[in-house]
Amino acid sequence: MQESSQTTLEKPSATRRKREKAHRERTILDAALTLFVEKGFHQTSANEIANAAEVSVGTVYFYFKNKEALLIRLTQDISYELRKLVGSEFSKSDGSLKGFRRAGISFFKDFCIPHPEKVTLLFREAVGHSTEVEEARKKGFTQLTEDVRKAILFMADNMNRPLTTPESAEVLAVSIVGIYERVAYNYLFWKDDGADILKVGDDAVTFLVAGVERFLKP
Repeated sequence: MQESSQTTLEKPSATRRKREKAHRERTILDAALTLFVEKGFHQTSANEIANAAEVSVGTVYFYFKNKEALLIRLTQDISYELRKLVGSEFSKSDGSLKGFRRAGISFFKDFCIPHPEKVTLLFREAVGHSTEVEEARKKGFTQLTEDVRKAILFMADNMNRPLTTPESAEVLAVSIVGIYERVAYNYLFWKDDGADILKVGDDAVTFLVAGVERFLKP
């Protein structure tokens, strides 16, 4: 009976330690994200990340073996967040082209505009590093492409408008993800004329939805 009471008393302490550990890890990740975007991955040191997170360098290395491990984790987290955002928006729809359009707009409205730092890391800072980093980035885009492919198939079935060929869903999904990445990159990193990313995104989505409809049988 006494042993049971002791176990019960230890649980809040263990839960608190777990929560504190998760918070410390998140603080380090947030600091790394800010510095990678502001200074660049190669120009950021572990000391700077530790100072920004208000922890020791040893603590940084306790959670992450090196800077690339931080970059990989950030890439994974941001890729998942993007997939969840777009998927959630599409799931609210009625499986129509209109719903598909709303999901596309959410990429620009709810991801690119409020989180430019995450777009910067995923589309710029995570490019051209080690095989491990590239694999993490590739996996995220592969999963996003598969999400889009499944959404197209669901929409075609729900609208009772089969695709013109069995390969159409995959071709369209690859094209859509590629165009979204390129449009975001072009207007967030290359253009310096203050382009309205939401208007640009709306034009891109209109173009893509028309393309999808072209591959749906009447």
